[in-house]
Order: sequence, then C-alpha cells, then structure tokens
Amino acid sequence: MGGDVREAGRAMAAIFRAACPDCRGRFELAAEALRLAIGASHRTTFYSFTCPDCGAAVRKPAGERIIELLTGGGVRTLRLHSSV
Repeated sequence: MGGDVREAGRAMAAIFRAACPDCRGRFELAAEALRLAIGASHRTTFYSFTCPDCGAAVRKPAGERIIELLTGGGVRTLRLHSSV
C-alpha cells in the first residue's frame, strides 16, 4: 500500500496503490474505496476494500505507517472500542 497525492481539478485527491491477494491484480484506489478500522490491538486494526478486478472483499493489517497514510489521505476511519 502506498499513498500518492494527485491534483484533481482544484482539490487534491489521494490515490492509493493496492493489490488483491486473490487475483493478484494491482490497481489504484481513491480514498472513498477504502475503509480503515482501528482497534485495540494489531489484530483488530486493518484496512479493507473491494477488488475492482475480481470483486473479492480484501482485508489487510494496518500498522502505524499505513494508518498515517490512510488517515492523512482522507480514508473513512472507524475506531473500535472494547467493552471493558
């Protein structure tokens, strides 16, 4: 996953490179195509998207750098809270 900011008209739009583990497709996705979930542990922190090539639902772990790139690029984020 890599982030790239491109100019789209007057507004800056983030474009992210991604790959599908099912079909091995490589493509670029707009921030609107991704979702980020931040949980209490690395096991519950991930980003997800639907592969535009094969339609598979893809879920990948998100470390600190990925979280920084995605949130900075405007990806919708869900913060998961534990019920302790």
